[in-house]
Amino acid sequence: MTSVTTTCRDLSELSTAAEMACRLLFQECFKAGIKDIFITETYRSQERQNYLYAQGRTRPGQKVTWTLESNHKSRRAWDIAVAPPKKLYDESTLNKVGAIAKKLGITWGGAWIKNLDQPHFEVPANWTPPNGYKLEGQVIVPSNSKLKVQLIVEDKTAEVKGVSITKEEDVLEFSSNTTKNALRDELSQYVEKGYITKGWLAKFENGVMTTGDYLALRLIADQRKAKEKEKAK
Repeated sequence: MTSVTTTCRDLSELSTAAEMACRLLFQECFKAGIKDIFITETYRSQERQNYLYAQGRTRPGQKVTWTLESNHKSRRAWDIAVAPPKKLYDESTLNKVGAIAKKLGITWGGAWIKNLDQPHFEVPANWTPPNGYKLEGQVIVPSNSKLKVQLIVEDKTAEVKGVSITKEEDVLEFSSNTTKNALRDELSQYVEKGYITKGWLAKFENGVMTTGDYLALRLIADQRKAKEKEKAK
């Protein structure tokens, strides 16, 4: 069991929706020239939440959280900070990131009227990318101040189970009903295993899932499978 004093900065510990939202936020920040931000925490257990809540109350130190209930526990929230030479929580940078988050439908703690929390971001369980936004490549999300945000775009032209992928913004098209049913079964399995939410399956059924959406979901599912295998060893 991980110690309550240990901070988790692993994106794969977030829900599928939150992980994609976080990567999309960092991607859009990169495109806006904001490359000096990094993750400070993702998933947080109830035990760690209790530990942090006690600080400044029953344990020495300055208060660091206002609640025993946090969406960090439900794997739908993450915190960020700013690399040197700027201050750790540089207000100007966090305000810019917050403005980008708003466009993506991501809740920013800096916009809260009560219990202002500028480093904090979270999404609802059914979050999906707004129209016009998608992951455009591999997004490198730093977990420390020594790394920079990166976006690595590669040629994704490929053939996936009968789906010709030439443009990631194109809606999925199928060579046959057999192919469509196979992908539906694959996505249904992802839902059953908790890799993705039902919202993504609904997007597929409604015919609005793009090839970019599918590739991103498959990548995240593959990462989850690899992590499960590693834990099983």
